[in-house]
Order: sequence, then C-alpha cells, then structure tokens
Amino acid sequence: MPLGLGRRKKASPLMEEDDVGEHSALGISQAGSGSLPTQTSGLPPPAPALRPRLVFHAQLAHGSPTGRIEGFSNVKELYAKIAEAFNIPAGEVMFCTLNTHRLDMDKLLGGQIGLEDFIFAHVRGQKKELEVYKSEDSLGLTITDNGAGYAFIKRIKEGSIIHRMQLISVGDVIESINGKNLVGSRHFEVARTLKELPRGRTFTLKLCEPRKAFDMIGQRSSTSTNTSGISSGRGTLRLRAKGSPTVEELVKEVSVIEERAVQKVDDLLESYMGIRDSELAGTMVELGMDKQNPDDFSQALDRSLGDFAFPDEFVFDVWGAIGDAKAGRY
Repeated sequence: MPLGLGRRKKASPLMEEDDVGEHSALGISQAGSGSLPTQTSGLPPPAPALRPRLVFHAQLAHGSPTGRIEGFSNVKELYAKIAEAFNIPAGEVMFCTLNTHRLDMDKLLGGQIGLEDFIFAHVRGQKKELEVYKSEDSLGLTITDNGAGYAFIKRIKEGSIIHRMQLISVGDVIESINGKNLVGSRHFEVARTLKELPRGRTFTLKLCEPRKAFDMIGQRSSTSTNTSGISSGRGTLRLRAKGSPTVEELVKEVSVIEERAVQKVDDLLESYMGIRDSELAGTMVELGMDKQNPDDFSQALDRSLGDFAFPDEFVFDVWGAIGDAKAGRY
C-alpha cells in the first residue's frame, strides 16, 4: 500500500467544524509536527502497518462540514476520496485549492500537498453557453487542467477578447468548443483547439463555472488573500501520474538562472502550443538543467512528459533556452 496510507474509517468521514479546532494538527493524524520517521540506510522499508497514516482535511469551497481524506496515491484518487467523503459524484469535483476557499489560481492543488495543507474542493455550478467572435489571434487565456479530465481557465489577460466578455471567469471549465466535447482532454489539447480556430469567425463555447460561496459571488478573477490562516507544512506529499507518491521536504529555492529559463520556456509554450504554464515550464527546465546534450534532454522529456508529444523543433528551442540561461545569456 503506497506510503502506508490507511484504510478509510468506517465511521462517517464528515465532522463538524469544531472537531478541527484551528486546524493546528492537520496532515499526519498522529504527528502534529508534520515530521516523518527517518529510515536507516540499508534497512528494508517498514511494514505497511508501521508506516505513518497520512490524513488530510477538506471542505467544499462553497461551504460544508469538514471531511477526513486519506488512502489516495494520485490526483484522480484524491478527487474520488473527496467525492466519497461528501457523498457527491466524483465528476462533480472540478479542482482544488489549498488553504483558501477562494478562486485563487496561485493556490491550486497540483502534484504536491503540504502535510498540513487544508484542501478546498470546488464543485460544478452553473453552465454557460456563449458565442465568441475571434477578432484577434490570441484570446487572452491561460488554461490548465485538474489532472482528472477537466481543463479550466487559470488566467485571463487584461484587455483581451475574453476579458471583455464579462460572463467568462477564472475557474470556468471548458466543456466544448463548437460542439466538440473536451471533457477528458488535457489543457494543451484545449489550448491547441482554441488556437486553431480561424480568425474573423464566431465560435460557440460551453463552460461550467464553480459553485460559489456567498462571499465569492461577483468575483471575476483570482485573489491571493489566504482567509483561512492555515500555513503549509514543512513536509510535502508529491503525487505522481505513475508510481507511488513520496513524502519530501519543501522544494528547494529556485535560482535566478532557473527563473529566467522558466520564463523563456513559458514563452515558447505560448508560441508553439498556445498555452502559458509556468509549472510545466519549470518541470522542463528541471529536466534539462543537468543534461549534457539535446538527445539526453529529449529522452528525459519523453519519459516524463511523453503525453504532450512535443514537436522536435520545440524541444530544440527549449534546449537552447535552457542553455542560454545556464550560460548567462538572458
């Protein structure tokens, strides 16, 4: 059993707000400090029954009692556990934010969770259908996905086509474009579809917005305010598409060189694929920083990000951008 994540208790996973107090002991159920026992070098891993059981706490972003979430090893399983805890269909969970119920795209749950993070699940709300006239090549959207079948709007560029349409907001899931069902598609596939739409034409966009709490009504863009007062833990649970999750220390501070490389790669993503995704760019830079030649870099991309099917010329340009950053050519 990965990480020794314990079986879900037979009792109802929901508990009232008062049961959590001030959320001071979130994360590992029997270790308030968030620390994990270290393993002596050369010894086999501890038996599953002796490993720490990781328990996270969650609420529905629009309001709910608090649920205990445990026993997951990837994002899809996490969403299924959240749905189980709140007795809703798994497909209702659109995405999650950490330590805030607001639509803060800087607090999105990605591939890792701090051991003391509090999870807020945003579920499906009102559906929308709009006609959009593509008067420019760029619509002004940054798109991401939840890793479980929903691609949604992460950013809207000020002054862009989409920004001028008040009914489209950050957090909206893109369900279809011109009748083409996009549920189950990755964010780069949705971005490519939007990019390939002809300029000077109108297209139909079907969206679904997250259900909002009362204090979120009328909120159009993300905010960086953390209203929960919960700090993230020193340990991090890193989820992986393949293989078991691992518990790690906080990610090391990114150097100036890596920051510059990420910016360049993010620009290349927008140029080639019509998306901006700093997390994806960061992963590519991390893969390329210790590689000595483009062939090794290309093979590393295939192993880790093969689903993207990056064109060869894009990979070559990314390798060049990373090389420029390492050489100080900003």
